[in-house]
Amino acid sequence: MEDIIDRPALSINGFIVLALMIVLALTAIGVGGEITLPFVIILLLILGTGFTIINPNESRVVTFFGRYMGTVTKNGLVWTIPITKKQNVSLRFINFTSPKLKVNDSNGNPIEIGSVIVWRVENSAKAIFTVDAYQEFISNQSEIVIRSIAAQYPYDAEGKTSLRGSTGEITEKFVSELQEKLQIAGIFIKDAKISHLAYSPEIAVAMLRRQQAEAVLFARRRLVEGALGIVDDVLKHYKKQDIILSDEHRIELINNLLVTLTSDREANPIVNVGK
Repeated sequence: MEDIIDRPALSINGFIVLALMIVLALTAIGVGGEITLPFVIILLLILGTGFTIINPNESRVVTFFGRYMGTVTKNGLVWTIPITKKQNVSLRFINFTSPKLKVNDSNGNPIEIGSVIVWRVENSAKAIFTVDAYQEFISNQSEIVIRSIAAQYPYDAEGKTSLRGSTGEITEKFVSELQEKLQIAGIFIKDAKISHLAYSPEIAVAMLRRQQAEAVLFARRRLVEGALGIVDDVLKHYKKQDIILSDEHRIELINNLLVTLTSDREANPIVNVGK
């Protein structure tokens, strides 16, 4: 396979060439030669095929009968090699939103995942000649990469990398792997992020209940840890005040304090601090 290297093609300000063509036409008409005039007309028609208009952040890939002649990136009216094919390639950043894909995470749970990719063509010649259709190539490769990443991580996990909780790491890996695959087509990836992430409908309700149960358990654990800290502070306070509690009263105090601090309803315990 031929390795195409992007290089500049011959390009001249189109207005300069247009002015020269007008001068040449007027000269031919002034001379009035019946023999030279047809040749001048043919020459002007050939030269006219070299004109092209290029907007900002666009380029033209120039080929002459199947041979790559270079890329023109100058803006405005430009004249380049005549009798050539000039393919337009946009160099602007483009947002690509992938469809929602149904895949399995590393735990085997079916999930729905989608992404948004910001990309642009960095090498016009590679984009045209290395792959058949570079926009379709981007779509296919992005699907492959996002499926691969989804299979490497769980949807959600406490204390380790997950699709939902480690967005920075997942984004970095997504950009890196996608750039590696698209570099062959001269594509630059500016950003790539997961735009949609959810459990598949068939397990969504069950997984939501599990998440709610885990959240409640986590909250209860933090509540109990905080309550124990408060109880410990209270006992230290009594000790500093030289208030001596019997084992029975201490147990009753701890029990009442824990009930008061951890109950999800209003509690009215009787706290007996007698000696």
